[in-house]
This record gives sequence, C-alpha cells and structure tokens, in this order.
Amino acid sequence: MAVFLTLVLGSAVARGIGLLGVDYLDSWPKAIAVGLAAMFVMTGVAHFVDPLRRDMIAIVPPALPAPAALVTVTGVLELAGAAGLLYPPTRVAAAVCLLVLMLAMFPANVYAARMPSPPKSMTSKLSVRTAEEAVYLAAAVIVAVGGS
Repeated sequence: MAVFLTLVLGSAVARGIGLLGVDYLDSWPKAIAVGLAAMFVMTGVAHFVDPLRRDMIAIVPPALPAPAALVTVTGVLELAGAAGLLYPPTRVAAAVCLLVLMLAMFPANVYAARMPSPPKSMTSKLSVRTAEEAVYLAAAVIVAVGGS
C-alpha cells in the first residue's frame, strides 16, 4: 500500500506544484512521472535493504537462476529508471523500459501470492497485487504517451 500511496500522493503533489506555475510539472503526465520516480526510488532501495531484500529473494520463482543477483539487477534498473523519468529527454524511454520491467517482474508477485507461507512483507492477495500492477502500468503508459 505504501508504494501505491507514493505513486498517487507523489503525482498529486507534483501536479499541485505545477498548478502553482512550475513549468516542469505543467501536465498530468509530467507529474505522474515524478510520482512514478518516487515510487521506483522506494522500491529500488528496498532491493538493497533487509528484511525486504531477503523477502524479494525468497519470491523469485525457483526456475530462475541466481535470485540474489536478479534482485540486485532489478533494483539497479528501478533506480536508473526513476532517474530517467526525471530527465525530460529520457522520460518516455524510461517509462517504456519500466513498463517492460514491471511485466517481467510480475511472475514473482504471482509466485509470492501462491506460496503457502510467503514472506511477511509479501502477503497481499493476487487480486490486490494485480489491481495495483494495473495502476502502475497505466501510470507508465500515461508518461510514455504524454510525458515528453
């Protein structure tokens, strides 16, 4: 829920600042880019901080090799994507890349939701995870289509 609230509140605050005359935030897609960036900083940092890192490693599907390395790589990609969202020349490309990354990582969420004893931080139902993912993907699409 904290990730969802970061996206929503970050976007709303950014748009409010835009309405006060800050050109950098003069549209919803630009404000949503800031909300997404805040969200991906939060989730990217979580890839490196226990106990969340340990929990993320635990939900990597067993068919994938080197779970710790995958968590590290995805964390770096999330942080790089967040930076890309904030730099106007790379904003659209970053949104598209993060959209692809979210789709690639979603199977770990499905796996976590189906685990008999998922890590404490990964206990939400698959329906909730899917609905949140749809919001995150929609935000990335909005930025990709209108964020230039």
